[in-house]
Amino acid sequence: MQISVTFRNMEPSDALRDYASGKIERLKKYMAEPVDVHVVLAKHKYRNQAEVKVTSHGAVMKGVEHTEDMYSSIDLVMDKIERQARKRKDKIREFKPVSLGDEIMVRHAVLDQAVAEEEGPRIINTQEFSAKPMSVEEAVEQMNLMNNDFLVFLNASTQDVNVIYRRRDRNIGLIEARASREA
Repeated sequence: MQISVTFRNMEPSDALRDYASGKIERLKKYMAEPVDVHVVLAKHKYRNQAEVKVTSHGAVMKGVEHTEDMYSSIDLVMDKIERQARKRKDKIREFKPVSLGDEIMVRHAVLDQAVAEEEGPRIINTQEFSAKPMSVEEAVEQMNLMNNDFLVFLNASTQDVNVIYRRRDRNIGLIEARASREA
């Protein structure tokens, strides 16, 4: 298990690092190796923030908590992550394995529309990730675990690129992009 702990707006503390690492060790019973865990501990005026991102075999789980005590923030965020890991493990048991094809790379760009009209929109952030083959149900679960509003994935049954997204009415939308196939 790869664990990295980052401190922001506060002095690094071995006691906090060890405490967070000890709490993370509880995740071993829910997921197989290798697991990458990134913990960010930050102090914001009177609030302490603990943010955890866990990546394991393409699954991403995130959690953030704010309290007046850093140890409490770590406890609460790890409870969230542990619930997500338990839920994911239970869901994995329910799904039957499917034949996985090749992954495809997807680039997600965030545009700034506040620039002058003659220049057009400007890219302010770009993120590249692999779209893994999965069923629609797995994609919805992954989107919920990541706390995102959309997810691009390769549909395991059709081998087409699909996008699921959270609608304003909180329902889930599905966009199926099909390549034209000639006989």
